[in-house]
Amino acid sequence: MLLAVNIGNTNIRFAVFKSETDIITWTINTKPYRTEYELYAKFSNMYKPFGIDKKEITGIVIGSVVPPLTISVKIALQKIHKLKAMIVDRNTPSEVIRSSNQMGTDLYANAVAAHYKGVPGKKIVIDFGTALTFLGLDETGKVTGVVIAPGIITALNSLVGNTAQLPTIELKAPENVLGRDTESCMQSGVVYGFLSMVEGMIDRINKEVGEECLVISTGGVGGIYKPLTDKIDIDDRLHTIKGLRILYELNKDTIN
Repeated sequence: MLLAVNIGNTNIRFAVFKSETDIITWTINTKPYRTEYELYAKFSNMYKPFGIDKKEITGIVIGSVVPPLTISVKIALQKIHKLKAMIVDRNTPSEVIRSSNQMGTDLYANAVAAHYKGVPGKKIVIDFGTALTFLGLDETGKVTGVVIAPGIITALNSLVGNTAQLPTIELKAPENVLGRDTESCMQSGVVYGFLSMVEGMIDRINKEVGEECLVISTGGVGGIYKPLTDKIDIDDRLHTIKGLRILYELNKDTIN
């Protein structure tokens, strides 16, 4: 079984692939940053609640956008499993053609997962993460560009943290666009406001590339927005980590 680890700015997601479709997954908070010894202690006991025997792990792949944690996570997992872990990034070979030497591992993995999905035509991958990103991909696997905006939770936390009287709220769609109390007013702004931006950005990208793209969403809150629009075709919260698995399969013979 393959253990795939996606180190993001908010969460570290783990996924154990029993097969391509049989996946056990969980997350832990990225912060506070921990030492390799703290991570070793934390990781050593994380499999038991999911009924996983760590001896069954035969491969490890790590993707990260948090450089201070990358090596510590790698060392901790290698100590536990006595396996050499593969770290993948934008330079890991695949059929995807990058448009920039600044592309983050998460964006590259999103592009890889979309390209190898086997669906023809141009695609847009929307990642509802710490940042809200839109990635364009053409039918040949070339990344045509990226949009980066503040993430929904990031924006909501900033709103609450920088005002004296606005409360923490549950992120869900209110019954009406025009709210009648503070909570529903904020929910409308965060849900319908961002949804309008997402729909508008999809329209603008489609117009720019001259085609109605297949739209894939992922990330922590993508599932909240998918039911509210017909412009998102697929929501897959494991899309990014599936891209890490594909990169591992394409390059596992290079592990020394």
